[in-house]
Amino acid sequence: MSKKLVAYFSASGVTKAVAERLAKSAGADLFEIKPKTPYSEADLDWTNKNSRSFVETNSPDCRPKIANTIANMDEYNTIFLGFPIWWYVAPKIINTFVESYDFSDKTVIPFATSGGSKMGKTCEVLKDLCPNANWEKGKMMNRVSDKELKDWLSQY
Repeated sequence: MSKKLVAYFSASGVTKAVAERLAKSAGADLFEIKPKTPYSEADLDWTNKNSRSFVETNSPDCRPKIANTIANMDEYNTIFLGFPIWWYVAPKIINTFVESYDFSDKTVIPFATSGGSKMGKTCEVLKDLCPNANWEKGKMMNRVSDKELKDWLSQY
């Protein structure tokens, strides 16, 4: 039997709500990726070019520190990885996360939320950071119904 994990980062609670629904529907464990330095409202102001989120997104080598870890990652073989989309990519804390574990021979299934952006090149960027994983196609989860969620999960 495969053990599943839903790991997610949520800046405003939107991705968290989807992750909780997903974990419940998939019978998966839930792990919140928490930044060591929490984001303030000003940090998340995407209209301010000096905001933390804007600066991080535009700094290729930026890797925000994570406050918590998964001690038993080796027990999971399917990981649903959730995050909001920031400027058509995952927040850099997701890069930190995928570079922090050995995902060799694990299936990683990205899912995202956004106020209007699509995934852009998010999956390609993450695959390049963690090439030994079996990456599945990402899915936007904006306003996804319970039926759509269950239909999508039936693939995994």
